[in-house]
Amino acid sequence: MSIIKVINNELKNVFKNAGYDVENINLLPSNRKDLGDFQINEAFQLAKQYGKNPRAIAEDVVKELEKDDKFTNINIAGPGFINITLTNEFLVEQLNNISGNVVDNIDKPESKKVVIDFGGANVAKALHVGHLRSANLGEALKRLARVMGYTVWGDTHLGDYGRPLGLVELEIKKMYPDLPFFDENYEGDYSEVELPITNDDLERIYPLASTKSKEDEAYLEEAREITAKIQNKEKGYYELWKKIIEISKAEIKKVYDSLNVHYDLWYGESDAIPYVDELTKIYEDKNLLIDSEGAKIVEVAEETDKAPMPPLLYIKSNGSISYETTDLATILQRKHEFDPDEIWYCIDGRQELHVEQVFRAARKAELVRPDVKLEFIGFGTMNGQDGKPFKTRDGGVMTLKSLIELVNEETLKRIKLENLSDEEKQSIAHKVAIACLKYSDLIPYRGTDYIFEIEKFADLEGKTGSYILYSTIRMKSLLNKAEGIKFDKIHNLFSEDEKEIALTILNLPVVLSKTLETKSMNEITDYLYKLTSQYNKFYAENKVLLEENQDKQFSWLALTKLVYEVNCLLIDILGIEVPDKM
Repeated sequence: MSIIKVINNELKNVFKNAGYDVENINLLPSNRKDLGDFQINEAFQLAKQYGKNPRAIAEDVVKELEKDDKFTNINIAGPGFINITLTNEFLVEQLNNISGNVVDNIDKPESKKVVIDFGGANVAKALHVGHLRSANLGEALKRLARVMGYTVWGDTHLGDYGRPLGLVELEIKKMYPDLPFFDENYEGDYSEVELPITNDDLERIYPLASTKSKEDEAYLEEAREITAKIQNKEKGYYELWKKIIEISKAEIKKVYDSLNVHYDLWYGESDAIPYVDELTKIYEDKNLLIDSEGAKIVEVAEETDKAPMPPLLYIKSNGSISYETTDLATILQRKHEFDPDEIWYCIDGRQELHVEQVFRAARKAELVRPDVKLEFIGFGTMNGQDGKPFKTRDGGVMTLKSLIELVNEETLKRIKLENLSDEEKQSIAHKVAIACLKYSDLIPYRGTDYIFEIEKFADLEGKTGSYILYSTIRMKSLLNKAEGIKFDKIHNLFSEDEKEIALTILNLPVVLSKTLETKSMNEITDYLYKLTSQYNKFYAENKVLLEENQDKQFSWLALTKLVYEVNCLLIDILGIEVPDKM
C-alpha cells in the first residue's frame, strides 16, 4: 500500500475522532506551498451532510490533526480548506522504507486478467508510421498493467485473412506461374519449395496488385477466387499463404523488436476462423442475423443513439464473412482461451464506429460475461509540420522502419562519446532514437493529434526522451563513482529542493493509478520530466561526491539512488531502454 493511501486512511480516523464519518479522503498536493504540502477539502463535502459551516468542521478536524506529530504547519484557509505539511522526519522514514523496492509504494487494484489488442499489422505490407502509436501505447499499457498486478496478454492481431492476401498470391502467380503452388497435380512437399520472394518483394507486390485490381475487374475477380481458395485451405494456395505469413511475420517482428515492443500472442484473424461456426450458431439461435439484400447483418442501433448507427455486416452478399465477423470470432476465441476480465483495444481513434459496432454485437449475443469490460482505447495521429499525417518528403506514406532510421541518424549526430567503436555508437544512438520516438509519442494525451519534430524531440534539453535518458545515466554514473562510499539511508532533508523531490516520489502511486484509469501515458511522461528536472536542479547546486558532511553526502546519495530507481521503473513502463553511456 502506498504512503499516500496510508495517510488517507489515517485521516479518515482523524475525521471520525472529530465526530465526522467520511467515506474517502483525497489528500491533494497544494498549489500554495506557503500554506502547506497538501490540502484537504472534505469539510465542504460534510457541511451539507451535518448541516454545519465547513470552517467549523475544519476547526474540529484541525484539533485532532494537531495530536499527530507527523503533521506540521496545520492551518485553515478561506471557508474551510485544511492545509497540512509532513515533517521531514516522517518523509525521511517513508523514503527509506521504499528505497530498494519502489514498487512497494504503489496501490495495486484487484487483480484482473486482461487481453490487450494492439499492433494491428497487415501481413505482406510494410509497417508504416500509423502503427507507431498503437505499438508504443499498447506496450506501455501492458507493462503498466503488469506492474499494477494484472495478468496480461498482448496480442498483435495480424491482418492475415482477406482479399489483400488473394491479391498478393495472384501477382506472385503472374510473376512465377511455374511455382508448384499453382500446379494442381503437384504431389511433393510444399515445405521444401523455395519461394523466390523476400519481404521487400511482398511490400512492393501488394501496392502493385491493389492498383491493378482497381483498374481491371477481371483481375479483381481472379483475386477473389484465390482468396476463397486460401480461406478454404485449398492445397497449394493455402501452403503459399503460410509461407507468405512466415516471411512477413519475421520482418514485422524485427521492426517491433527494434521498438522494444514485444507480443505474447502473434495471432491473426485466421486464428479466429475455427470459432466462426460456433459464433454463427450463437447468432442464429438468438435470431440476431437479419437478411439484407443477400447479406446478413446484425442490428446494433440503440434508442439512446444521437446519431445513426449502421448495422454490423456479418456475412457479405457473396457469402464471405466480414472483418467485423472475424473480430467477433476473436472475442469468442479470447473467451475460450483466456477468460479475460477485460479486453482493451488500442486502436486508431478513427476506428471508433467499427469498434462500437463490434462491442454492441458482442453484448447482444452475450459472447462474454456481463461483467467483462470491452474498452476502446483510441488515439490521435502523428502529424508532420503541415498538420497532416506524417509522410515522406515526396508525400508518400513513410514506413515505420524509415522513421526509425531517420531519428537514428539525428541522434547519431548528437553522440559525442570518444573511444567507442562504430557498433557501440550505433547501439547507443538506436536506444536514444527509440526513447525520442516513444517519449514524444506518449507526451500528449492519447486522444489528441500531435506534430512530430525530429530536431526538437532529439534535443538533450527540454521535455524529451534524450533529456530523461541523459539525466538518468548521469545518476547512475554518480552512484558508480560513489561505489566505495558505504551510504545506507537518507538521514535528513537539508533543503527545500530535496523535500520537493521527496513529495514528488510520494505522489508516484497517484500518477500510476490515474494512468491505469485514463489509459494515457501523459501522466507518466509529465511526472518523469518533473522528477528529473527537480533532481537536476538539486544536482546542479550540490557537489555530492565532494561534500564533507557525511550525513549530507549519505543522504544525497541515497536520495539519488531512489530517484534513479523511480526513473528506471517508469522508463521501463514506457518501453524505453537505458544505455550505459550517452
